[in-house]
Amino acid sequence: MTEQIHTDTLIIGAGSAGCVLANRLSKNPDQQVVLVEAGGKDSWHWIHIPVGYLYTMGNPKTDWCYKTTPQPGLNGRSLAYPRGRVLGGCSSINGMIYMRGQEADYESWGNDWSWKDVLPYYKRSENYHRGSDAYHSDEGELLVQEQRLKWDILETFKQVCEDSGFTDRPDFNQGDNSGVGYFEVNQRKGVRFSSARAFLHPIMHRPNLKVLTKTLSEQLIFDGERCIGMDGTHRGKLISIRANRVILAAGAIGSPALLERSGIGSENVLKPLGIKLKADLPGVGENLQDHLQVRLQYRLEHGDTLNQRANSWIGRIKMGLQYAYNQSGPLSMAPSQLGAFFKSDDAVDRADLEFHIQPMSADKLGTELHPFPGMTASVCQLRPKSRGNTHISGTKASDAPTIDPRYLSDAYDREVVCKAIEKTRTLMDHPLLDEFTPTEHKPGRTQKTSEDLIQAAGEVATTIFHPVGTAKMGPDSDPMAVVSDKLKVHGVSNLYIADASIMPTITSGNTHAPAVMIAERLAEWLDH
Repeated sequence: MTEQIHTDTLIIGAGSAGCVLANRLSKNPDQQVVLVEAGGKDSWHWIHIPVGYLYTMGNPKTDWCYKTTPQPGLNGRSLAYPRGRVLGGCSSINGMIYMRGQEADYESWGNDWSWKDVLPYYKRSENYHRGSDAYHSDEGELLVQEQRLKWDILETFKQVCEDSGFTDRPDFNQGDNSGVGYFEVNQRKGVRFSSARAFLHPIMHRPNLKVLTKTLSEQLIFDGERCIGMDGTHRGKLISIRANRVILAAGAIGSPALLERSGIGSENVLKPLGIKLKADLPGVGENLQDHLQVRLQYRLEHGDTLNQRANSWIGRIKMGLQYAYNQSGPLSMAPSQLGAFFKSDDAVDRADLEFHIQPMSADKLGTELHPFPGMTASVCQLRPKSRGNTHISGTKASDAPTIDPRYLSDAYDREVVCKAIEKTRTLMDHPLLDEFTPTEHKPGRTQKTSEDLIQAAGEVATTIFHPVGTAKMGPDSDPMAVVSDKLKVHGVSNLYIADASIMPTITSGNTHAPAVMIAERLAEWLDH
């Protein structure tokens, strides 16, 4: 027997954006809201301990555990591609960095999406540790706080950057990110503060809000051109939810996949799978953009890093006791603490490269730390020109989609990655770092040509988990646009998308905060 539910608003995906939408739209007690999430509750302790991302990513308990197709630009490697599958979505497993991007990033987003337009919506949700000013608010739900530890190696690298001309930048969220500073994070006194913690848990008591976990959305249901709900499974049993309006907030991989399973997309993708075309939108699943980080790993002959502490039983005990005592120390760490934004070339109008400097080193994220003192200077291109795609591989929600970011497929990106490596090495050669005696462990300085550098980048580069753009916003005159500037899906009615998939172009930084902002905007439009 199929469980039947009727509601005013159905929100699919309880991640960064979905939790915001549930909060805002259920404020009206006359409106019934149903929020569905494929994953389970966010009660596991490793979700809330910041360093727990090492255990939540790649774990089917909290992650879809997707993989990319083999990437020619990465020497044929296939990457793990974490996507949150739990209340809070990716905000329950991400790096917690609060980053809006730069003012000029929004110039290509279309009508009413300029920096001036979006800033009030960033402030609406924000609770900023330094209080309110022209750029920040302390009245919202989403806590933005400073990190709770410092490392000598990071302090010295910050001095290196400042000595090399970088501006001291204590706040990366005022529209100009150029400079060096410590990342601010979504934490509450050393504990992760996800969208679920900020927006969902405080309002779970509302009688007009129903939250269903372990609920797979198989396909959207239509009455003619009108979207009227979703068919799927709830804890393994059939469920059918009918709604006056439906909002997809399943993310840059999940939202296009659900559209395609429902007949919205390109006939070239759907016809081979036997899916009847409902709306011809060839942009669904296309325009995939992501930030690729090149992880230069360094061995230090001197200095304290996480490597020594984590590789010692005494060190682990001390870290555990420190966190238990006051939620500080290495267990409160975001994956990256120190950041720096800079231009790859003077001809670029704004910073297009970003450092994530970490007081630790490992062959790749989530693996054992090296048995020697180490640091990682990870540098990523903020606005790549390479474009990839993601499409369904089958007709069921359990069929993993194909994900092909096509990293470094554009010649411009390959040129920039060479400059990024060279800049990193120049900074690491600064005499202020002599006290640590760093030597490049990987990829190692054996390259003699640009082709060698690109090959080396392909060995150590990986995603920084920021996929966007796969259901991009644009006018219906743009054949590749999927939603309007008010986030309504073209070609059908009563169906909206609010997540990172609608971004026409990627922002210069982490994507959680922009997803929250996007949800704030749609919630306001639907509430009026």
